[in-house]
Amino acid sequence: MNHQIAKLYQIGNKENRLIIGLMSGTSLDGLDIALCDISGSGFTTSLKIRDFVTMDYEDEFRINIRKIFAQKQINQQDLCGINAYIGIVHAQLINKALKNWGIPNSEVDLIASHGQTVYHAPQILTKDYSLPNSTLQIGDGDHIAVHTGIITLSDFRQKHIAAGGEGAPLAAYGDYLLFTDAIENRILLNIGGISNFTFLPNSNSTLQAFATDLGPGNTIMNQFMHKHYQEEMDRDSKIAIQGNVNNTLLKALMEDDFLTLPFPKTTGPELFNLSYLEQKQHKSNTNNLSNQDIMATLNAFSANAIVNGIKKVTEGLDNIAVYVSGGGLHNPLLMENIQKDLPAIKITSIAEIGIDPDAKEACLFALLANETIVGNPDNVSNIKDSPAVCMGKISLPL
Repeated sequence: MNHQIAKLYQIGNKENRLIIGLMSGTSLDGLDIALCDISGSGFTTSLKIRDFVTMDYEDEFRINIRKIFAQKQINQQDLCGINAYIGIVHAQLINKALKNWGIPNSEVDLIASHGQTVYHAPQILTKDYSLPNSTLQIGDGDHIAVHTGIITLSDFRQKHIAAGGEGAPLAAYGDYLLFTDAIENRILLNIGGISNFTFLPNSNSTLQAFATDLGPGNTIMNQFMHKHYQEEMDRDSKIAIQGNVNNTLLKALMEDDFLTLPFPKTTGPELFNLSYLEQKQHKSNTNNLSNQDIMATLNAFSANAIVNGIKKVTEGLDNIAVYVSGGGLHNPLLMENIQKDLPAIKITSIAEIGIDPDAKEACLFALLANETIVGNPDNVSNIKDSPAVCMGKISLPL
């Protein structure tokens, strides 16, 4: 038997597994690396974060990704090379993090790599029904495995699509297993480039859990900041807070078919981007707004999309709590706008239920890897409109 296959078998039979979860989002701020101690599977899963860090990306990395990110036409040589490049860079960042933590690579059982999304193309977004739902995350798993010496699971979203899903969001699987409560009806809101939530009815409810995208989170704001201020984000809402919401532009921004589709649904920066903003400004004759007013309006746009989704799913329910993670949690004006329109609902950081909000997505991919090695698709069979599958391709080191 191949010694790496034998090692994988041994890992599956351990009581506890040390798994690194990786997450690289559309904001391109850095690579989230979560070192997770995981035992059990399904509803017996226990996950503890041993270490967590966000390793900042160099400007060169961001420049390379932006060559191919969310564009219909790209240089295929760039795509081919950057796929390997991301794998190598991520491996280097993992090695650096482990060295800083004083943990030998040999102690880590698995790496779970989300990869870098460069295009998300469900039929609901493309309207091209001659091709199936598709999505592309790059950062080759073999490069990570070879350069770290650690068995790597990657490319999780492909199995979801192959089994009839849209490839996103995948958070429902981990959220459902870790955070379902006996009393609270929970919404686990993640505000990344795109905003999404997992709806977790209490364990005594007849309702089903599901995850759905809502619309823009930080993506258009970040793109606007990069173009006009050469900043990666509107840190502390410093630009948006100086402006005023333009209701004419806001109304135009809210007029898109995606925002009225039933749950669950998925989207990406392929729809919500600077071109979307420019089209809506042209349509609403609001091309002469100040940068501050545009940012205030974009902030309100993201908040409205989130609030509308929460209102829709919680109608008629009590004991509701919203737990927030992702970069948007650190945008004070965005959080204020959300709370203002949901005054009767508890909205707080997911840290309140025991997980670092910045580490959550990386941890959930570590959990997905754990389910693939020791779990069972039946563990997630009660998630609405989402295939019950174990996900991730396995790459072996040398």
